[in-house]
Amino acid sequence: QVQLVESGGGLVQAGGSLRLSCAASGGTFSVPMGWFRQAPGKEREFVAAITWSGYSVYADSVNGRFTISRDNAKGTFLLQMNNLKPADTAVYCCHAVARGGHSDLQRPTNFGSWGQGTQVTVSS
Repeated sequence: QVQLVESGGGLVQAGGSLRLSCAASGGTFSVPMGWFRQAPGKEREFVAAITWSGYSVYADSVNGRFTISRDNAKGTFLLQMNNLKPADTAVYCCHAVARGGHSDLQRPTNFGSWGQGTQVTVSS
């Protein structure tokens, strides 16, 4: 089964930037992928997703600030986060998402497992 490892998180001040990376191992990195985040005491929420043709979808809360991209050859995909806000503070995880339209791309698949994620902390 494909294992996903997230990295790139850290502590930044509001207005700063971070680039998160999701690396796949143990299988073929061939399905649409998405980023999700979960803040303490809150439910996991969708952030962004991308198909292998490059079509992307963003949550309204990050649209215009975050950019998702992927490198199929390397088996990685990235989330460039600019103009970070304290509300972006959360653990960010990557996961396969459902194929289909923009709404489907916001749903993680039932198969696979969640990794440890990477912590993003934005100070005010």
